[in-house]
Amino acid sequence: MDWSTLLDATTDDCVRVLGTLPEDGFSRHANGLNWSCRVTLDHVVEGLLGYTALLTTRAERRWTSLHGSLRAESLEHCLEGVATAATLLSRTVAAATPDARAWHPWGTSDAAGFAAMGITELTMHTHDITRAFGVEWRSEHCAPVVERLFPDAPRHSDPFALLLWCTGRGELPGVPRREQWQWYGAVAA
Repeated sequence: MDWSTLLDATTDDCVRVLGTLPEDGFSRHANGLNWSCRVTLDHVVEGLLGYTALLTTRAERRWTSLHGSLRAESLEHCLEGVATAATLLSRTVAAATPDARAWHPWGTSDAAGFAAMGITELTMHTHDITRAFGVEWRSEHCAPVVERLFPDAPRHSDPFALLLWCTGRGELPGVPRREQWQWYGAVAA
């Protein structure tokens, strides 16, 4: 699996659909969150930069400080910021050695794990924002992410619906909705 290419493709899809939304609507709450759509974009950038910092420094015990803010920028600039933060993570993942590991509160992870975390952040929060605008959107890049971060997920034929379920955003027939969730970033033995 080429995780950096998958992260790049996900970024392109997310930025493209978010760029079709009217800028004046980004003050509304993102679907299911207590944040506005604009603050949600900030959260995505901070997550992507945080994962980049952790993997780059091979952090052993805590978050490595690296923050970015988009709040005062136009939507165009915000989306450039999202793409830039994702590219930094993608290039870090591509350059990481197979033995590179870094701390994360949900398990010390490798480059693939951090790429999957970044893809999850991008995908889920793009979903949250598009839903707030009443726009139906789906990602085609979810199957490897579910396999990497959610090994306990039930079998399901639609990886996007399964990722929504894994992150407490959707329902699956015959399976109780998740009220609390976390991924498993640790590298499988």
